[in-house]
Amino acid sequence: MNDLFENTSIKKAYFTLAMPVVLSMTVTLVYNMVDTFFVSKTQNPDLVAGVSQGAPLFTMMIALGDIFGLGGSSVISRLFGEHQDRTGRFVSGYCFYVSILCGIIVTIAMLLFQTPFLHLLGASASTWKYAREYYLVMAWGAPFVIFGLTPTNILRTEGLAVQSMIASMTGTGINIILNPIFIFTCGWGAAGSALATVTSTVISDVIMVYYTRYRSKKLTTSIRETKISRHLQWEIYAIGIPASITNLMATFATALTNRYLIDYGAASVAAMGIALKISLVTNMIVAGLAFGAQPLIGYNYGARDQRRFRETIHFDLLVVAGFSLIATVILIALAPVLIRLFMNDPTVIHEGTKMIRWLSSSATLAGIILVFTTMFQSMGKAVPAFWLSFCRQGLIFVVVIFVLHTLFGYTGILAAQPVSDLLTFLLALWLYRHYQPNFDNQ
Repeated sequence: MNDLFENTSIKKAYFTLAMPVVLSMTVTLVYNMVDTFFVSKTQNPDLVAGVSQGAPLFTMMIALGDIFGLGGSSVISRLFGEHQDRTGRFVSGYCFYVSILCGIIVTIAMLLFQTPFLHLLGASASTWKYAREYYLVMAWGAPFVIFGLTPTNILRTEGLAVQSMIASMTGTGINIILNPIFIFTCGWGAAGSALATVTSTVISDVIMVYYTRYRSKKLTTSIRETKISRHLQWEIYAIGIPASITNLMATFATALTNRYLIDYGAASVAAMGIALKISLVTNMIVAGLAFGAQPLIGYNYGARDQRRFRETIHFDLLVVAGFSLIATVILIALAPVLIRLFMNDPTVIHEGTKMIRWLSSSATLAGIILVFTTMFQSMGKAVPAFWLSFCRQGLIFVVVIFVLHTLFGYTGILAAQPVSDLLTFLLALWLYRHYQPNFDNQ
């Protein structure tokens, strides 16, 4: 394992770690497409809108899981780079069990505050029934979704990226099979879509626990190996919370956008739900590349290998920016064809085409922002990681969508994300200049 991180060429090490994550993300992407496809085939805009309004719940759960998955993997990678393997093992045990506890707390909160949460998600009179059906199933599945992010990420710190990919792809494949069965054959509609997600997640979790317990030499599933110092706990949360904010802000941005769009009709919300899923073509593959490189960045930073650290960052930027540019051109050109695959409603096709083109226009900037964010996370730099995570679809997005909607109405809503990406990109460049790593003073 150490040879991969220390002696293998940057290009080979990068793709060895990143490609299984990309493949896993690609399969998840296919699931998202198929999920939206089957829901859309009901040809019920209210049902599609209701599921779209409930979808941010899944993103929120992933965000909470990232606290322990990404926060833990960042700390573990640096500890392995410093050859503190035993301490890294105990960090993995801590993240393993605390993530389960977090999921249980989320389930209780979602059941107790069901109505306020549904209002916050933008559920209206016409979509309430479908959003609630989706919501309740996801509430019970929260512990499994949140926990799954821990082994998914920490397995890669030991170079077990392929095993992590196998577990994720198996779960996603089962999800694809169960969706049409639960939605149409069983007639469960929105609830069926959510149940397929939860069921497949449970199966994926079981596989990842197996790999962690029986294939890993440095990680643990033992509850007796969970005691770590408060300093290490702080490091996990200092990196994990900013990392989770990226997904939390995505949830927030989607919910906020839906609240603005609902005034223009359920068809607009449905179109945005489809457009967001299609835009994941770029977003999820870029995320796979960026997160796949994290263990390599963190290990080299912990080992104080300045040359390999900088070469990894530069190569990561080159790959992410190059892919994003190509994907942007393809999505903009094929936008109306892609929307038509999901729904034949003329309004949805017309509005969805515009939405995809706006969302895709800043994909390259979003990819570069993610590379900088994951770099700061890998270095343990909580402050710049927090601001990039919080601003792109949070602070900056809120200001931008309010201003642009006030000035340009409906078009302003569609332009909000690209403008927010541009402003956050400028912030990322400034932070990069001011948080250059000093290997001599680590």
